[in-house]
Formats: sequence, structure tokens, C-alpha cells
Amino acid sequence: MTANSREAQLSAAFVKLADTLVTDFDVVDLLHWLVEECTRILDTEAGGLLLVDAVGVLQLIASTSEEAQLVEVLQLAAGEGPCLDCFRTGTAVTVGDMQVNAGKWPKFSAEAIRRGFLSVHATPLRLRGQIIGTMNLFSTHTGELNPADIAVAQALADVATIGILQERTIKSSSIITAQLQHALDSRILIEQAKGVLAATSGMTMNDAFIAIRAYARNHNLTLAKVADGVIARTLDVTTATIGK
Repeated sequence: MTANSREAQLSAAFVKLADTLVTDFDVVDLLHWLVEECTRILDTEAGGLLLVDAVGVLQLIASTSEEAQLVEVLQLAAGEGPCLDCFRTGTAVTVGDMQVNAGKWPKFSAEAIRRGFLSVHATPLRLRGQIIGTMNLFSTHTGELNPADIAVAQALADVATIGILQERTIKSSSIITAQLQHALDSRILIEQAKGVLAATSGMTMNDAFIAIRAYARNHNLTLAKVADGVIARTLDVTTATIGK
């Protein structure tokens, strides 16, 4: 990627992010877009995003592929990994070679390597000292992100976090908790709907999510609303195509 094309992509990402945050927005869709955009701009191969729930436990909310999702789920189940360290400290964690650092997080490292990921970068979602989650970018090659890339990932994550914890909700912790829990509940519905589509139409789980999101965007609905319709068999999303 040339410097000019990268700068153009980054500018477009911030414009789209800012545009999204001035209207009512779907938190789950925003976070999927965020991790996909960071993966693309920073030339990584996959990504996942975790949010903290009402009792302070991290939960998977978005991922770019089933492979990344499995690694993230294992990381949570094992209670170890760079994203958990990132969440606990509120600082970015970069691992340039999973094989060299395997001893630090043995279960996570083994699964990441098995899925073909050799390096990872974890970025905190934080605002004014409050940490609500982490974004994790995986690469199939070794090498740490450079300082400029780390700054880009953090800047995009910071703006998205501001969107999630808007000023009107920062004043009420109960509203913040409800908003984050709604996003987590939506994720559960989406996973169920993906399973329904995979079982009834033969789609892969990745293609099932693409169809759900396409239908949601084409009909100005939230992902959770569409997922609920898929589960109830009241919506047919199999012919949906996503616009550019």
C-alpha cells in the first residue's frame, strides 16, 4: 500500500466514523466496521473486538473471520493472552512473534499459531481512564506494528469509544451498562442467526453474517432486528447484497 493510498483510506475512515456518530447508530455494526477497517488499513489478516459486560467480564462482540473468533474465544476461556493484558493495563500490547513469546500465553499462543497467526497487536478501547474493551489485530507473518500503525489503531479505537460512551451517557453508569449489555445481547442473537442460515441455506458462517449485515443496511434495520427475524423465520436475507 502506497503512502498516498493509505492516507486516503485513513481520511475516509475518520470521515465515515464521524458521520456515523452524529446519528443513531448500531453499536455492533460500528464495531464490526471498526475492526474490519483497521485490519484493512494496517495490512493485517484478521481481527476481533471484545467488550466488557455488566459484571466486568470481556465478551467477544465482533470479528473478521471464524478463525479470529475461535482464537478470541479460546483466549477468553483460557484467561490469558495479549488482549487480556491490554484490558488489565489499559495499554497496547504488541507481539511480533507468537512462537518466541509462546511461553507467556501457552494456550493462546498454541491456538493462534495453529490457526496461522504469527503476530498480534491489542489496542485498548478507552476514554478518560475508563476501559471498555480491546481490539486485536492478527497477522499471518511475524513482525510488530510500527509506531505509526499503533497510533492509527489507537486513534480509530478512541473515536469509536467516544461514540459508544457519548457525553450524554457518561453521566449515568446505568445507561452505559445497559448500552454495552445491549450490544452483547445483540451479538448472541447474531451468532444464533448465523447458525440458522448455515443450517438452512448451506452458507458459511462468514457469508451468513455478510447477508445479515447487507439486509440490515439495505432496509435501515439494526443487526439485532434482522437476526431476530432470521431466527423467527420471518425474514429472508439469503438474496441480500451489500452496497459499497
